[in-house]
Amino acid sequence: MSKVITGLERLITEKVLQKKIKGNIGYLCHSASIDSEFNTGVMLLQKLFGSRLKKLFGPQHGFVTDVQDNMVETTHYTHPYFKIPVYSLYSETRTPTDEMLEGLDTLIIDLQDVGTRVYTYISTLSLIMEKCVGRNIKLVVLDRPNPVGGEMIEGTILNPGYESFVGRYPIPQRHSLTMGEVGNFGVKVLKTDCELEVITMKNWKRSMYFCDTLLPWVLPSPNLPTMEGAITFAGTVLFEGTNISEGRGTTRALEVAGYPGIESFGFCERVLKNFKSEGLIEGFNLRPIIFLPTFQKHQGLNCGGVHIHPTINSKFKSWSVSQMLCREFKRELGEKFEFHQKPYEYEFHKLAIDLINGTDEVRLWVDRLGSYSELQLIEKKGHDHFLNQREQVLLY
Repeated sequence: MSKVITGLERLITEKVLQKKIKGNIGYLCHSASIDSEFNTGVMLLQKLFGSRLKKLFGPQHGFVTDVQDNMVETTHYTHPYFKIPVYSLYSETRTPTDEMLEGLDTLIIDLQDVGTRVYTYISTLSLIMEKCVGRNIKLVVLDRPNPVGGEMIEGTILNPGYESFVGRYPIPQRHSLTMGEVGNFGVKVLKTDCELEVITMKNWKRSMYFCDTLLPWVLPSPNLPTMEGAITFAGTVLFEGTNISEGRGTTRALEVAGYPGIESFGFCERVLKNFKSEGLIEGFNLRPIIFLPTFQKHQGLNCGGVHIHPTINSKFKSWSVSQMLCREFKRELGEKFEFHQKPYEYEFHKLAIDLINGTDEVRLWVDRLGSYSELQLIEKKGHDHFLNQREQVLLY
């Protein structure tokens, strides 16, 4: 198996690509913007382009990926080493301002996405693309692997009326696209008329998970330090919209789920029995767990629940497993189970769970303790249409 060569590495080594980078340059990156030897993209581009590198940009979680929570903004500053501005695109604005873009000829986007609609880096990309319509700024996406592969799609399509910073495009929760392909979706499907070029990867295949790429994993956000977390994330992120802890404040965030007072061994046994009776059995196992969050939900309280262990990546349906698990928490806790009412990613009216799912149908399904077959019917609405659209944008 050949090692995947990212868009960043191709730009650094291929002179024909370097000639496409015109004039003054901006660079949107974070801690996972590295090459296969752990060299940072910003250092590589500074060595390659020198004083032409004029401005740096950081997404949610910050330029150095140090900020945890949603709606915790990062500041603009001058980089202490490179002596150029670092602009936050998760600050008083999520869209680059005229001042931020002033003087730039090329803006390079180099972010490690995780293949999930609510992961906000693709929202940042879409806002940049829309801002640059009609401007003489070339956007260049340095493509990187989708950590959960490019074949399986999962979850509900974002429905009209549920657009937010955690969902701007009508795509499934697990969308199977690379960052470059998401950009293509904006241009070719949604007709965003900006100048966009994708520097593609070499040797990446749609069947690959990140562990198959032979590339090093560096956390793309503080609560995804492991590849396993990236695999479960498309499902477990839904717990952000509930009072169930998704493990923030532990070393296995977004791989576990629990609530204070639940006896985990009996709960796990009941969950697995119900899953098996409805045919949800492939590609994973559940282990009873007790964990103690050191911050966030249920800080300092022992939470009983389960640890989700993917066993066969190509068969593991993270979205379905987590939605069914959410139903089981509702069954177990009764009136103690809650969907959060608090603001979520700058949306102050709709419920977080509905923004995450892109619809209210899944929440209503949980409330009525619906069946797995019902969930599958809800999930698959619009999938065929999306798959037809997807054919227009695939690069691999």
